Amino acid sequence: MSDDLLRDLLRQVSRTFYLSLALLPADLREPIGLAYLLARAADSVADTRLIPPGERIDHLQALRRAYAGEPVDLAGVARAATAGQASEPERRLLERAGEAVARLARLPPPDRDGVRTVLATLTSGMLFDLTRFPGEDAAMLTALETPEELDHYTYLVAGCVGPFWTGLHVAHRRRLRSWDVAEMSARAVRFGKALQLTNVLRDVPGDLRHGRCYLPARELAPLGLGPRDLLDPKMTPRARPLLRRLLDVALEHYEVAWRYTLAIPRLEWRMRLACAWPLLIGLGTVRELAAHPDPLAVTTPIKIARGEVRAILARSLAAVWSDATLAGEAARMRRRIAL
Repeated sequence: MSDDLLRDLLRQVSRTFYLSLALLPADLREPIGLAYLLARAADSVADTRLIPPGERIDHLQALRRAYAGEPVDLAGVARAATAGQASEPERRLLERAGEAVARLARLPPPDRDGVRTVLATLTSGMLFDLTRFPGEDAAMLTALETPEELDHYTYLVAGCVGPFWTGLHVAHRRRLRSWDVAEMSARAVRFGKALQLTNVLRDVPGDLRHGRCYLPARELAPLGLGPRDLLDPKMTPRARPLLRRLLDVALEHYEVAWRYTLAIPRLEWRMRLACAWPLLIGLGTVRELAAHPDPLAVTTPIKIARGEVRAILARSLAAVWSDATLAGEAARMRRRIAL
C-alpha cells in the first residue's frame, strides 16, 4: 500500500486510530491498516443517509464480495456511494477502495485470510444495523430487544477485532508465541466490547434521533419506559438504573481488557501503548458518563477534553515500561468513576 494511503488518508479519516497504527511494528501496519481502511469504507457506505437503506445494503453486499476476493465493479460502488457523501476524506477513501482491495489480495495468505475474516464479521454488523433499524429518524424509532442482542451487536462491530489483532501479533511477534491464543483472543473480544459499549452509551441521544435505540426494550419496560420515551428529556432520568447496569457491564469488560494489556511483554511496548491508549481514553469517557446528571438528554456527545487526552498519552509513555505503574494508571482512572 502506498504511504499516502496508510499515512495521510488514514490520519484524515481517523486521527485516534492513526496514533495506534503509527506505533505498531512495520510488518503489522499494512494488514491492520488495510483492515481499518476497508472497514471504514464500508461504514461510510452504511452511514450515507442520502442513499436509501436498500441501496446501501446492495453496496455493502458488493463490498463484502470484493473483500472476499470476488470480482466486483468497485468504481461503480464508489460513484454511487460518493454521491451522498459530504466528507472529502470519506469520498477519497471510497474512491481508493479498489486500490486497498488489490493490496489486500497481495498480502501473505495468513494475513490476507485474517483481514478477510474480520471484514466479513464487521460488515455483517453493519448489515445487522441497516436491517434491524430500517428508519432514518425518530419517527421510525426501533429498539434492540434484549441485553443478549446488544452483546452480540458489540461483538459484530468491535469484539471480533480482538482475535484478529491477537492472531496477527502472535504470528508476527516472537515474544508472544508462548501465549495461549484462544484465551488471549477471548480477552481481546472483551476489549472490543468495552470500547463499543462505551460508544453505544455515549451516543444514545444521537442514535435515538436517527431511529436507533440500542438500550434493550426488555430492560426499559420494568422502568416504565419505551424507546420513544427516551426522546423526552423529562423521562430520561428514569433510565438511570439501566445506564448504571450497562456501565457496570462495560467496566467488567475493561477489567478483562486490562488483563490482556498487562500480559503483553514489556519489550512489546508498541503493542502495549496501542492497547493502553484506547482503554484509558475509554475509561475517561465512562467517568464522564457516570458523572453527568442526565447523559441520555445531551445534545452533543460526552467526551473527555483534549487536554486530558494529551495528559493520558504523556503519562502512559512512562508507565508502559512497568506493570505496576501501568496497572496503577488504570486503577487511578477506575477510582474516579462513581456509579
